[in-house]
Amino acid sequence: MSLKAFHLIFITVSMLLAAGFGVWAILNYRATGDASTLAWGVGSWVGLIAMGAYGRWFLQKLHRESYL
Repeated sequence: MSLKAFHLIFITVSMLLAAGFGVWAILNYRATGDASTLAWGVGSWVGLIAMGAYGRWFLQKLHRESYL
């Protein structure tokens, strides 16, 4: 597996974890009303968007490199 393929898998898994944590934190906020969990949830979704932008930039930068 190339470094490019590993990097893309790592970004994808990180995005899935950020999305899951963000959903959990926001649902926890709705149940408890604790503002810190809302901040964690929103921060997680901001990180998700940032990782998506980075992943897109990474793919554009290395579009000629092989995945193998």
